Amino acid sequence: MLNSHNYNPDVLTCLANLSNDEVFTPPQLVNQILDMLPKKIWSDRNARFLDPFCKTGVFLREIAKRLDAGLEKEIPDKQKRINYIFKNQLFGIAITELTSLLSRRSVYCSKTANGKYSVCEAFDEPQGNIRFERIEHKWENGKCVFCGASQQEYDRGGELETHAYQFIHTETPEEIFKMKFDVIVGNPPYQLSDSGAKASAIPLYHKFVEQAKKLKPRFLSMIIPSRWFAGGKGLDNFRKTMLNDERIRKIVDFEDANECFPGVDIAGGICYFLWERDSSGPCEIVNTHGGTAVVSTRALNEFKTFIRHSEAVPIIRKVLAKTEKSMSDQVSSRKPFGLATNERPEKNGDIILRWQKGEGPFNRKDITTGIDMIDDWKVITSYVGYDHAGNPGKDGRRRVFSKIDILPPGTICTETYLVVGAFKKKAQANNLVVYMKTRFFRFLVAQFMYSHHITKDSYLFVPLLDMSTKWADEMLYKRYGITDEEIAFIESKIRPMELNNE
Repeated sequence: MLNSHNYNPDVLTCLANLSNDEVFTPPQLVNQILDMLPKKIWSDRNARFLDPFCKTGVFLREIAKRLDAGLEKEIPDKQKRINYIFKNQLFGIAITELTSLLSRRSVYCSKTANGKYSVCEAFDEPQGNIRFERIEHKWENGKCVFCGASQQEYDRGGELETHAYQFIHTETPEEIFKMKFDVIVGNPPYQLSDSGAKASAIPLYHKFVEQAKKLKPRFLSMIIPSRWFAGGKGLDNFRKTMLNDERIRKIVDFEDANECFPGVDIAGGICYFLWERDSSGPCEIVNTHGGTAVVSTRALNEFKTFIRHSEAVPIIRKVLAKTEKSMSDQVSSRKPFGLATNERPEKNGDIILRWQKGEGPFNRKDITTGIDMIDDWKVITSYVGYDHAGNPGKDGRRRVFSKIDILPPGTICTETYLVVGAFKKKAQANNLVVYMKTRFFRFLVAQFMYSHHITKDSYLFVPLLDMSTKWADEMLYKRYGITDEEIAFIESKIRPMELNNE
């Protein structure tokens, strides 16, 4: 007799991820995504499904289960039904040779589609409908013209994977299978190293979304990092297109990626969406944190950035209704004095350089950028935010700024810092520090926080106020007509910050 306490887990819940960029999708999450599709599609024998970036085959496996149940009346014979589904309805493109074998094992129960133990009897060749073809990057000026990968890093020998993903390394994706698809669904690779400083990488996931739209499926759903909402290298056009696309019918957003990918740290969280070719209108937004979901329906393009929390929208409307200038007009760009992070003090100099770990002399004559600020009182803050990977803490609250400080006249800084404001009077600089430490100020900056960094654009919603006044939260709440309920929401998202520099 079997022990009633025995647990036989789904093997696809037990696999370690390839990396934070190629994340295996838990079956439970896959089914939440498939639940967004209309139920009648599971009994449509003419519907075709494509996962263009198979890793474990879990999407195709779960789709097969649903079609098996949905087509039971129309195709009563179990083997004929399985043969029909796998041969005519399910298609995949694996991202590596290893994942092609893993995907076939999950879907066909055999690493070869025509193998002895395959559950499908309809294939004559080993790949079946889950294909993998080694693709080479197309290099031009040291970068791949399709994905932007660095030739220095990815121009490899045959013994290593190229990570040139077939679906986006072509101008004619329709030629891969030479057919139309009703549903394109999956979890694409997120980024590739671009050989920049440290762990610099370029996003890839938007290229898969854009390529899938070219195929004009009836439904498109992908799991992608949420950082496209407001940030991300090279994502400006993608963000604009997504926010203005009324065919995006639903977005489910997780502030903490661990809630859908246990053990995976993805800056800014993760989301999945449903795009419907033949439907348009306001989008249903589901924001999830700590197991609690907040649901709303609204247009995506009201602002230049996507506002994650619907409760924040009326607050931002009230601030923008004043039509005041924005702090982003005042905040410096990266390298406020033209000095990179790795710049160091010199042996002698007539001004002082602040870098990440201290200060030292520097020559004024070597500064060609920000000259007009050198002799001002400058309020600076670190380019890197306080909150890990831009994510809130376990209590759902952020501090936002890691450090706020004042540089006296004759002191400059490297790009480790942004200059938030420069003044002739120290009192004005002190008042800006106080303003920046209000929950109100940091809440508005936090609407752009989907990564480690706080940029000039992050200050877009923050009003540029008169710094002869020492602003406090109570004054700001009154000035913008923030209700008690809205104040409670702001304070549920932002930690208090002491006025002294911790």
